Amino acid sequence: MEGLKTEYMLQSMNTGKRYSETGWMLDDPEDSTPCLLRSVYNETRFMQKEADGLYKYSGWLPTHGYLEGSAAPVTYKSEGLASILSLTNLWITFNGYWPEKGAFMKTCSFKETEAYSVCSRLKGHVGNTLVVASAGNTARAFAKVCSENNIPLVLCVPHDYIDALWFDKPLSPCVRLLTTEPGSDYADAIHLSNIIAGMEGFTAEGGAKNIARRDGMGTTVLNAVSTIGRIPDYYFQAVGSGTGAIAAWEANLRFIADGSFGNHKMQLMVSQNDPFIPIYAAWKQNSRSLPPVEDDIARDLSHRILAKVLSNRKPPYSIIGGLFDALTDTGGDVFKVTNDELIKASDLFRTTEGTDIHPAAAVAIASLIQAVKSGRVNPDSVIMLNITGGGEERFKSSHEIYYLKPMAIVSKTSTSEEISRVINQMV
Repeated sequence: MEGLKTEYMLQSMNTGKRYSETGWMLDDPEDSTPCLLRSVYNETRFMQKEADGLYKYSGWLPTHGYLEGSAAPVTYKSEGLASILSLTNLWITFNGYWPEKGAFMKTCSFKETEAYSVCSRLKGHVGNTLVVASAGNTARAFAKVCSENNIPLVLCVPHDYIDALWFDKPLSPCVRLLTTEPGSDYADAIHLSNIIAGMEGFTAEGGAKNIARRDGMGTTVLNAVSTIGRIPDYYFQAVGSGTGAIAAWEANLRFIADGSFGNHKMQLMVSQNDPFIPIYAAWKQNSRSLPPVEDDIARDLSHRILAKVLSNRKPPYSIIGGLFDALTDTGGDVFKVTNDELIKASDLFRTTEGTDIHPAAAVAIASLIQAVKSGRVNPDSVIMLNITGGGEERFKSSHEIYYLKPMAIVSKTSTSEEISRVINQMV
């Protein structure tokens, strides 16, 4: 990890007060009101750097060092899908593996953007072990980055989702995996990670509260706007936590402050996989609060959807500066997509654009189809479609694949003392 340090402040979305980076700040140190912090960069004008991969956008990333091996999103103007939907300005931002398009994310997911950004913010914390909870793609991305850069990592993943932990080479021993028991879900993995992060020698990655995670994902918008030459009118993405959509909103605001790419806010059009739809349900009720759901019912719903990565029971929706505020500020909307619609959208993308995509990306496409059919979007508007993952079938067919095995399986009812014993046995 060398060079490439970006200057920035952290601003509370509740009080507006700004703070210097004192080291892994995730919350306002002077205010107990739940809110997100936002990065405020010294560079107010967008400028692409002479750097490899994701670090071409380092002016608007909280980087404290450069990591090898990153790849940036790729944006191109659609012809096939756009023609089918009669859209004149559909732009696809592809995150995944598609060499012909210049896309080289080896985990085939835009979670790589956040993993490189978070890990390059880690300077000063490399003595601690990073703790990350995930439903699959995030774990794969952090495992890759931490393994290649010798950053100690503990992953917490539901046992039923570990097929997502595939890699093109064996991982370093610095990456360790704990799973919650079969039948558990992402919320159970988050609970486990919170217990571990509270132990001495461990650092919570922070999820949506980590500015590096959001700004890393915001590079999708940086790539799209710099390619298109203007801020899009609409932004489509499937969401589990909604962190990527919050990131898109924040990147949009930075471009407005720049003034070179327009002064309008793109409408955030986010979607969930039915029947796991807490964000959809809250938004349609015009509620800042998510509807209460019993744990066992939520676990059942999460196992009934094809886009498993969208099964976040506790997304940053209500928090100040979170998804509710982002949707409200941009005049956005939320859609729900069935498994059948997801499958049809995935097949349509493969036929019209030429590659495979992840189920979550297909949810976003299906929501775009709904919006077009209902007249929710103008067919001549500039639309950004965030394909959050793709090319996995292509990548696996041309690489030898290795899977990460758990060091232990933890019951969702395990006490802190029992988990501590498991961790001590891993060390």
